Amino acid sequence: MMLANTVFAGRLGPEPLAGVAVGGSFYQMFWLFGLGVLMAISPIVAHAYGAGRDEEVGRRFRQGVWLALMLAVPLVAVLACVEPLLRWFGTDARAIPHAAGYVYAMCFGMPAMLVFLAHRYTSEGIGWTRPVIYTAAVGLATNVIGNFVFTLGHLGVPSQGAHGCGIATALANWAMLATMHAYQRRHSVYRRFGLFGRFDLPDRRAIGEILALGIPIAGSVVSEGALFAVAALLMSTLGTVTVAAHQVAISYASLMFMIPLSLHSATTIHVGHQVGRGDVVAGRYAGWSGIAMCGLVMALSSLVILAARGPIVAAYTTDAAVRGLAMWLLLFVAAFQIPDGLQVGTAGALRGFRDAHVPMALNFTAYWIVGFPAAWWFGIRQHFGPSGIWAGLIAGLVTCAMLLLLRYRKVSGMPSRATA
Repeated sequence: MMLANTVFAGRLGPEPLAGVAVGGSFYQMFWLFGLGVLMAISPIVAHAYGAGRDEEVGRRFRQGVWLALMLAVPLVAVLACVEPLLRWFGTDARAIPHAAGYVYAMCFGMPAMLVFLAHRYTSEGIGWTRPVIYTAAVGLATNVIGNFVFTLGHLGVPSQGAHGCGIATALANWAMLATMHAYQRRHSVYRRFGLFGRFDLPDRRAIGEILALGIPIAGSVVSEGALFAVAALLMSTLGTVTVAAHQVAISYASLMFMIPLSLHSATTIHVGHQVGRGDVVAGRYAGWSGIAMCGLVMALSSLVILAARGPIVAAYTTDAAVRGLAMWLLLFVAAFQIPDGLQVGTAGALRGFRDAHVPMALNFTAYWIVGFPAAWWFGIRQHFGPSGIWAGLIAGLVTCAMLLLLRYRKVSGMPSRATA
């Protein structure tokens, strides 16, 4: 969907494209927190499923929905402050109206997306991932049609620019929630868990357990996501062409990242099932297998980028200045693909062992003690511009991959701690 938004906004010129880039980065910082918290549902459900506690799966799901609704309130409130915050940061004034319009529209889709994640991570926790691709297809189709109507202006609707991209994405979020909810209500695989069999009020203890694991996971996810978001905001101080080219590069990188991210989820589930059954050794090898697969996929992705930079950029924009800079930035994307794959695969394996607090500290160290200072120093202070900022991102990812691999080696080799 971010790819679709970028491509449609790119057809309108550098300023709407820059608005989608800046607005999307701002939105992502806060959405990732909700995503990370709710991500804890997957390993918790996986452990319950692996141990044969079916009723607990339904109870965890219902409390997850309550938590999603609670998270939506403060997140939407912060997102509504996008315009003054971007001005305070020093974002190019030409991009701010486009970015604000994009975020305001996305606010309407935030509650739907969070509740959808509670549904999704419950389904993933029991190892039933088929509906995820169905809902993704529905969401993408809704987003593309919405962009065609609201962004480009068709079927009698005037073009809404970047705001139209936000409308399309918000509609896609609601469509995904409706699809997933209907699927889980009707499919027989969920009946044994009684997901909708009763109404539960919010349970402080159950929600607290999700938060105890989810907040450290959110800390890890936000540490990485916020680094890339702040990098986009740093780019926004360098002009609309620079931020538009950065958006092309980061959009393609994000698209490729979806593959190891899916393997990350599968690794968390498989490791969680094995550990829930008490077979820590099988969980350990499942984790290493997932990590290796993520690294291999991203190595292939690097080769694709090196071989096809021109066609990739041409699919996003026709602006000559943006295309030239974006082709250069894709070389940096190729350089960080493998460490990016290794770090996300290792994070998934660690979450399968329900290890989150130390990885959060390692992520923060890698991204904010190493990555951000390097990006700011080389990109802004030393005036290397976008190249320096991307070099800082690479430094953060390499450091994170190394630290998490060492952590997984330790955790997976400690059966008593892992089982506990």
